[in-house]
Amino acid sequence: MEKELLRLEGTVESLIFENQDTGYTVFELSGGGELFVVCGTVGEIHIGETVACTGTFETHPTYGRQFHAVTCETDIPRDVEAVYAYLSSGSLPYIGVATAKKILERFGADALDIIANDPAQLTAIRGLTADKAERISAEFRRMFGVRELIAYLARFDISAPRAVEVFKTFGPHAADAIGQNPYLLCGDPLHLSFAHADRIAAQLQLSADSSLRMGAALLYVLRHNANNGHTCLPRHKLTATTAAFIRQSEPALEQELDARLAAGELCRQEFDGQEYIYLPDLLSAEQDIAWRLAELMKHPAPQPNNLERNIDFLQLRQGFAYAALQREAICTALRERCLVLTGGPGTGKTTAINAILALFENQGDRVALCAPTGRAAKRLSELTGRKASTIHRLLEVDFSGGVVSFVHNEKNMLKCDVVILDEMSMVDVKLFQSLLAALRYSCRIIMVGDTDQLPSVGPGNILGEVIRSGVVPTVCLTEIFRQAAQSLIVANAHRIVQGQPLKKGGKTDDFFFLEAGGEVCQQLVCDLVCTRLPRSYGFDPVRDIQVLCPTKLGPTGTQALNARLQQLLNPPAPGKPQLEAAGSVFRAGDKVMQVRNNYDILWQRDGGEQGVGAYNGDIGIVLNVNPHDRSMTVQMDDRKLIYTSDHLSELEIAYAVTIHKSQGSEFPAVVLPAAEVPKKLCYRNLIYTGITRARQLCIVAGLRATVAEMTGNVRQNLRYSGLCSLLQREMADRPAPEQTS
Repeated sequence: MEKELLRLEGTVESLIFENQDTGYTVFELSGGGELFVVCGTVGEIHIGETVACTGTFETHPTYGRQFHAVTCETDIPRDVEAVYAYLSSGSLPYIGVATAKKILERFGADALDIIANDPAQLTAIRGLTADKAERISAEFRRMFGVRELIAYLARFDISAPRAVEVFKTFGPHAADAIGQNPYLLCGDPLHLSFAHADRIAAQLQLSADSSLRMGAALLYVLRHNANNGHTCLPRHKLTATTAAFIRQSEPALEQELDARLAAGELCRQEFDGQEYIYLPDLLSAEQDIAWRLAELMKHPAPQPNNLERNIDFLQLRQGFAYAALQREAICTALRERCLVLTGGPGTGKTTAINAILALFENQGDRVALCAPTGRAAKRLSELTGRKASTIHRLLEVDFSGGVVSFVHNEKNMLKCDVVILDEMSMVDVKLFQSLLAALRYSCRIIMVGDTDQLPSVGPGNILGEVIRSGVVPTVCLTEIFRQAAQSLIVANAHRIVQGQPLKKGGKTDDFFFLEAGGEVCQQLVCDLVCTRLPRSYGFDPVRDIQVLCPTKLGPTGTQALNARLQQLLNPPAPGKPQLEAAGSVFRAGDKVMQVRNNYDILWQRDGGEQGVGAYNGDIGIVLNVNPHDRSMTVQMDDRKLIYTSDHLSELEIAYAVTIHKSQGSEFPAVVLPAAEVPKKLCYRNLIYTGITRARQLCIVAGLRATVAEMTGNVRQNLRYSGLCSLLQREMADRPAPEQTS
């Protein structure tokens, strides 16, 4: 039963804690002859202000009795004492104690009204110029605007932290902007659900067939599909889907779409006689990728001297010969500007990469090794014995402009001669666009990946589209080497690709299949993680074992398994702090995953290096929880990250994660439940990706029929993309490059 909300009124006496980014504040409030401690996301609070808060009293085990404010309405201080307390608190620029006295002597209790509505009068005070007066007024209006917006948006069930984000985006006129077009809330930064925006629009009496609603729905459907991997949609599919979504006629949406295209809010391209609609940034990304790859291949690469002899020397030094396709890949990498190198597990991609790396280094070339995720970069470093970094770290994220950008770009290019990019299948178009922009035209790029894995979480299917275009040199390794063939993980991965049933495995194998379904399968997975694998193999149940699920729902989905595994592995206990956020309870010791890119989160490496940024798919362990200011410290590999209250919604409990979220990672042991899997998720490259995430041991627990259905379904999730056609166009428009010796 929810507590009844109480109302608390008074004057702000002092500030105890304030987070200006999130609006979370702790302050002392004097009212009715008592002093209260109030906390909550209420925007900026200043000494001397009169506030009216609604919320509940709670007793914190460390900080005692507090009033947790849900809303906080602020009135401009009216009496002279309150006005002086506010002005002398240092809240406004250029006004200190002495200036506050002068303002009070001249304007009395009306001082704040004058600051808000007629700041020119402040120039009568010595030292306050017209420019300073205007800045004082703007800051004063901004402070009160945040709280007014919080109160305004609370009517529409929008939380205070989100209201702060809205204010940051739209400024002091945010309420007016939202009042005129509530569908702005569907875009950045809130990405509110369309249904929620629709409810607000209905309250504001906006008609269901308004241009604002139909235009917003078209944008929303495109953004939703971008989150599902599509960079564009066929025109007829976009209008039909949107018409069904908002129950409006297709002709009306066709007309609205043409208006949005004419205004430049959307873009169109024609491929194979069919019209496709893009969000402008995604079209720009695919066009830039096609153009940059074509430009790289346009410039002939200098041909290496004695290449065949140097490869023979490498073979002698290593004591084995390269397979024919490995040798072809090595030669192509040294002779071309671009190469795509693909192959499944055990086919020798790493051996080929190490040879390519050695030959480039022997020539004195500067080689940069990178991968999309921290875990993938760490693995690449271990396999090559060289430093590897994430793409973000290679490009160096720049936070100075308020929007995400990179230090290395077309104006400040990377100082390298070769880039080797691993786990290419999981690179999305926006990130690849940024990487190519930072490469010199004399640079070479080697893209390494596995075409049988899932495509990127973000929009695009770069690896598949580049290969399909047929214009970039590509070598696909197919031979499984003898040592790798002894692994049942490797053998079963290739059996999946060939549509063959999995081998069950025995005591000496690194792969097992265990038959179970429903609640029985859930119990089996929990027993394996918590008891059987730690006892038999010495695996740490939290750090070494990862449950990878095809789905979030059902008894063997991530939601049910995380709840059960958290209860078994990290139950609540006296003295163990916890907090609730975004429907999850986080405790010290919990395994968590970052579920979207965030370039603002602070981190510190164990060696003392500091930085910012956490990326989709990063996994870590909660080190400590502070319920008072709703913050947590999370250890991710060698970094400690500080999560404030506004970032907690970007974390999920991660004892079990979806296979999609595991891309680019490897784990010592993987447990993969394949029991009740929805039909739309029963496809080959999903189970293939899950099994190939295991380094030492993989156990599939589930139903044979489900595994057989997944293995037999060659359908991959269709991704609409124009990159293949755009790349073919770019190459067709360029003359054949002249060869140099």
